[in-house]
Amino acid sequence: MPSPEPDRPVRSDARRNREKLVAVARAAFAAADGTVALEAIAREAGVGIGTLYRHFPTREALVEAVYAAELDDVTASAPALLGELPPEAALRAWMDRYAAFVETKRGMADVLRASLASGRIATPVTRRRITEAIGAILDAGAGEGVFRVGVDPEDVTLMVLGAFLSTSGDQDPKRIGRLLDLVVDALRPL
Repeated sequence: MPSPEPDRPVRSDARRNREKLVAVARAAFAAADGTVALEAIAREAGVGIGTLYRHFPTREALVEAVYAAELDDVTASAPALLGELPPEAALRAWMDRYAAFVETKRGMADVLRASLASGRIATPVTRRRITEAIGAILDAGAGEGVFRVGVDPEDVTLMVLGAFLSTSGDQDPKRIGRLLDLVVDALRPL
């Protein structure tokens, strides 16, 4: 059977099935301590396992789709938050959203490590997108005088990543919030 043409539009039911599979997988990976059965994801999404494999031929493909969807949500949320909140509150809310993204990745860590190692997920692209989101919020805050002028957004990205790494497996669920509050405090003008 010939494969579909690359620029051929996706049927709306196929697009909905793919979106449902990604949404269910996002929730399942976020809640799981171990491996999530693909059959359970298909069942929860209301589709057969064949439909799941048509969209995602491997577990890695599904994990990569979940990762991409989460990254899109995190990076797209920065401008929306700036439209609703003052820069300090927008940054803190954005960091909470980013923390949720990191938490979702914990449920799919083994597969993500393999995807990162193989180059299927590009770490520099992820870092650049995260840093751009942080940079937009920092620029808005500097313009309003609530954040220091000239702060390198890459430095803030590294501070936030350090907070996430240092609290991985931490028994104190409030520690990450305290560390992220300190990051925001460090950005205020002297």
